[in-house]
Amino acid sequence: MFIHKLLGTFSNDLAIDLGTANTLVYVKGKGIICNEPSVVVIRKDNKKPVAVGIEAKEMLGKTPSNIISIRPMKDGVIADFDATEEMLKYFIKKAHNRRSFVSPRVIIGVPSGITQVEQRAVKDAATASGAREVYLIEEPMAAALGVGLPVGEPSGNMIVDIGGGTTDVAVISIDGIVYSKAVRVGGDKMDEAIMAYIKRKYNLMIGERTAEKIKIEIGSAYPVNNGASMEVKGRDLISGIPKAIRVVDSEIREALQESVNIILDTIKVTLENTPPELGADIVDRGIVLAGGGALLKGLDILIKEHTGVPVVLPDDPLTAVVRGCGSMLDRLDLLKRVALATN
Repeated sequence: MFIHKLLGTFSNDLAIDLGTANTLVYVKGKGIICNEPSVVVIRKDNKKPVAVGIEAKEMLGKTPSNIISIRPMKDGVIADFDATEEMLKYFIKKAHNRRSFVSPRVIIGVPSGITQVEQRAVKDAATASGAREVYLIEEPMAAALGVGLPVGEPSGNMIVDIGGGTTDVAVISIDGIVYSKAVRVGGDKMDEAIMAYIKRKYNLMIGERTAEKIKIEIGSAYPVNNGASMEVKGRDLISGIPKAIRVVDSEIREALQESVNIILDTIKVTLENTPPELGADIVDRGIVLAGGGALLKGLDILIKEHTGVPVVLPDDPLTAVVRGCGSMLDRLDLLKRVALATN
C-alpha cells in the first residue's frame, strides 16, 4: 500500500475519456489538459503515425493515397487496436510530459454495454502505451460523478450519456448501476443521417466534418431555431461538380428524427425497468444529460415532453465523464468499488 502511495506521489495519474469522437485527458492536480478528436493519420507503408488529434482531424478526407485517416474507436469501443495504442501513447505522453520517472495510473471511461473482450482490448492498449495500472469505469457512473450526482446515497439518479458512438442510460443508487441500457447511437450516427438525407434529397455528397458542422450550427431535436439556415457545399452526384445549397433547421430535424427517437425509446425502457421507489426519486430529481450529444438544441425539451420527467442539462456536459473519472484519482476506495473487474 505504501509503495502504491509513493508511486502515486511521483507520477502524474491520468483519467481518460476514450471517446468515439473526442478523447479527453484529466491530470491529477491540474484538471482537463487535453480535449482532441479521436483521429489518427498513418502512413500505409510503415504504419507510422503522421498526426494525432486536432492535426489529424484537419486532414480527414484530404489525404493522398499513401496516407490514411483512421478513427480507431467505433461505437465507443476499439475498432483498430494499433491505431488506438498510437493515440493513447500520444495523449499519455502529452499529459505526462516525461516530468516524472514513474508510469501513470490511468482510469478510463468505457460504455456500459462493453464486453469482456472489449474491456481487455482497452486495458491492453493502455498498458502498452505506458500505463502502470489501468482501471475501467462505466461511463454513466463516471458521468454521474462528473455532474455531481449523489451516487453513494440510497436514492435514484438517472443519467443519459450521449457520446459520439453510444448512448448510455443508467439508474444509479448506492455506488452501483441498478439498471442500464446502451444503444450504439450517438453523434456519429446523427452525422451519418445528415449526410444520407442531403445525398437523398439534393443529390449532394458532403463529408463528415461538414455534417458535424450542420448538426452543431442548426441541428435540433425540437423546434427552437425559428427557421435557421446555412449554406452547405459538396459535390453534385449527377454532374460531379462542386455545388452549394442552403438547408434549413426543419430539414436537419427530420434527418435526425430516427436517431433521436432511438434515444427517447431507450430512456423510456430504462424508466419502465426502474424499481418504483427509485422511479419516485427520479421524478423529483429529474433526468440528467451528459456527453456531447446532450448539446443538441431542444433535446432536453423533447425528453421532458415525452416522459413528463424534468430534465437537467448541466454545465459543460461534454467533459462530465472525464471529470468523473478524474475525481476518482483522489478517491481510491470509491474507485475500487465502482471499477469493472477485467481479470
